[in-house]
Amino acid sequence: MWPERLGLLSLSARTQPRTSHNNMRETGLPRALLLLLLHATLLSAERSRDSSGFQHSAALDAGGRYALKWSFDETSITFEVEAATRGYMGLGFSPNGAMASADLVIGGVANGIPYLHDYYADSSRVVHKDPVQNYRLLYGRENHTHTVLGFSRDLETCDPNDRAITGSTMRVIWALHSEDVGPSGPVYHGINRGRKSLRFLNPGTNRNVPAGIATMDLRNNNVPVPDKDTTYWCQMYKMPDVQQKHHIIRIEPLIQKGHENLVHHILLYQCDSSLNESELDLGHNCFHPNMPDSFTTCETVIFAWAIGGEGFTYPPHVGMSIGTDIDPVYVLMEMHFDNPALQTDVVDSSGLRLFYTPKLRTYDAGVIETGVWVSLYHMLPPGMEDFITEGHCTQECLQESLESEMPSGVSVFAALLHAHLAGRAIRTRHFRQQVELPPMALDDQFDFNFQEFQPLSPERQILPGDSLITECVYNTKGRNNMTWGGLSTRNEMCLSYLLYYPRVNLARCESLPEIRGQLKFIGVKQIQSPLTTWPFMIKSPKRYSNLSFTEAMDKFRWTKKRGKAFNEVVLNLPMNVRCSKIGQEEWMIQGMIVSPPKPKAMEPPAVAVCMNGSEAQLHSIVPYILIITGLLLLLHIHLQL
Repeated sequence: MWPERLGLLSLSARTQPRTSHNNMRETGLPRALLLLLLHATLLSAERSRDSSGFQHSAALDAGGRYALKWSFDETSITFEVEAATRGYMGLGFSPNGAMASADLVIGGVANGIPYLHDYYADSSRVVHKDPVQNYRLLYGRENHTHTVLGFSRDLETCDPNDRAITGSTMRVIWALHSEDVGPSGPVYHGINRGRKSLRFLNPGTNRNVPAGIATMDLRNNNVPVPDKDTTYWCQMYKMPDVQQKHHIIRIEPLIQKGHENLVHHILLYQCDSSLNESELDLGHNCFHPNMPDSFTTCETVIFAWAIGGEGFTYPPHVGMSIGTDIDPVYVLMEMHFDNPALQTDVVDSSGLRLFYTPKLRTYDAGVIETGVWVSLYHMLPPGMEDFITEGHCTQECLQESLESEMPSGVSVFAALLHAHLAGRAIRTRHFRQQVELPPMALDDQFDFNFQEFQPLSPERQILPGDSLITECVYNTKGRNNMTWGGLSTRNEMCLSYLLYYPRVNLARCESLPEIRGQLKFIGVKQIQSPLTTWPFMIKSPKRYSNLSFTEAMDKFRWTKKRGKAFNEVVLNLPMNVRCSKIGQEEWMIQGMIVSPPKPKAMEPPAVAVCMNGSEAQLHSIVPYILIITGLLLLLHIHLQL
C-alpha cells in the first residue's frame, strides 16, 4: 500500500531496475531500512527548515486546531501546517472561500512515513488528483494528538489546476480528518473545515513591542447597539497626558468577544485642542443633528482599522507623535456597527489600544485619505460584474500642499484599501509626469471581511506634482437598484488610507465625478432650483418630474450595455477636487473642477514564462530525484559493505 500512497517511494520503485529489488532481498537488506533512510532524509530537511525559522504565522480556526506558518522568496513559498489530527489534513486556495475550483494539497503521516498529494476541486466540488504534482514534501511528524507537515511550491506553477500565490488577498480553506488518505483518495472531512483570508506575500506587521511600553485603551463603555442595519457611534477621549513628546508605536483593536462581525471599522480623528473636557464622557450617534458641537471639529483621520485586520506596528523609524503643540490632545473614536440581522439587546465595549514611548523615532507619521469623496454622487448601476470607479488625488492638490510643506516629498510606508460589500478589487495607482509607476498598493482579490494595512516594501515617495488614482472594481450583479456612495455597508466607498512621513498639513486628497454629466446620461434636462431638499429634485423631463435624483436613477432601465456606457461617461467626467488640511481648513485647490488626467500608458508587466506539461512535471520532481539519488548512494555503500 505504501508505494502507492507516498509519491517518493512510488517514484523510487519505478525508477530502479527490477534487479535492485532482487538484490535487496538477496543481500538481506530489510525494507524497513529503506523507509528509515527516507525518514532520515526528510528529517534532515525538517531540521534545516526549523533552524532558519518561519517569518509569518496564522491560526486558521478560533479553536487552535489548525496553525499555519510560512516563509517565501522571489519564486517560492514554504509552509508548515500543525493540526490536531493523526489522520490527513488539507490546505487549499479558493477563488471565493468555497470548495469549488479550489487548489488543494492533502497530506499526513501514516505508519511513521509522511505523504503529500496535490489535488484540485472542479466546479462541482469533486476532488481530483492533479496530474502534475507541484507541492514538494519537506518533512512530517506526528505525536499522540497532532500532525506536522512541511512543504513548498512555486508561487506561479503554470499549472491551470493551481492558483498563483500573489500579494493580493487569498481565501485559504482547510480541513481535517481522523483517517489518513486511502487508495481511493481522501474521505470527506464533514464539519472539520474552515476558511480564512490571508495575504501571504504582504502579511502585515510584527505584533511585538518592547517590554515595559505604556498603553492606553480607548473603549466603548457598554454602548447599547441599536437594532438597525448601520450605526456610527462616536465618543471623544483625551490622549495620554504626557509632559514631553512621545511616539505611539503600535495600535491594535480591542474587539469584544463575539462582536467580530458586528464592529465593521474604527476611525480615530484628531479634534480641536481647546475643547471643554466635560464632553469627554459623552458618546453619541455620529453625523446626527443633536450630536455635541465639539464632534464637528474632528475632521482629520489619524488612524484607521477595518474588519478582519490585526493591529498595526509602525516601522522602527516612524511613530505617531503626541505631546507637542500640534499633536492631537483630544481624539474622536468613530465605530461603525454593522447589524444586518437587527440583533437586539447587544451591548458593546470594543475599542483600540495605543502603545506609546518617550524613546522617539526619527519621523512623525501622518495619514492621507485618498479616493472617492463619500457621497451619493458616487453611484453604481445594478447588474454589473466589473464596474470601475476612480478617486483622484490630483496633481494640483499634491503640488500645492507638498510644495509649501515638504518640497522633497513624503514617503508612504503602509496603505489600507477600503470598500464595502460590492468591492472586488482595489488599487492605488501612482503617476509622475503623467507616466504611470508600479501600483502603490493593490488587492485584486478584495475581501470585505479582511481589511488591514499593507506595509510597503520598499517605501514609496510622493513628490510635488505626482498624482494618485484609487481605482475600485465592483460587482453589483445580484442587485436590482442603484448602489450609492455612503456610510452603510450596503452603500459603497472607494478609499485608500496612506500612512507616510514626515507629517505635513494634508489630510484628504479626493475627488468626485460631476453630477450633471451623470444625470445627463439618463436624460435629465433640468433640476429644481434653488436646491431646498436632499437629495435634490428633478424638474424635467416629465418622466422624472418631482422625483429626487436618486429616484430618477433607479427608474432608469439599466442593462449591462447601458451600465458599461455609463461607466465610460463617469470615468471621463470633470471632477470636484477635495484637498483639505488638518482640522477644518482647506487648500486653495479645494472645490475646483478639473478634468481627469490622461496618463501615458504604463509598460505591460513582465509575463511569467511557463513550461509545457512535460517540463513542469520534470521540474516538480527534481527535489525528489535528489532525495532518491541520496538514497541510492546510501544503498550502494551498504551493498559494498
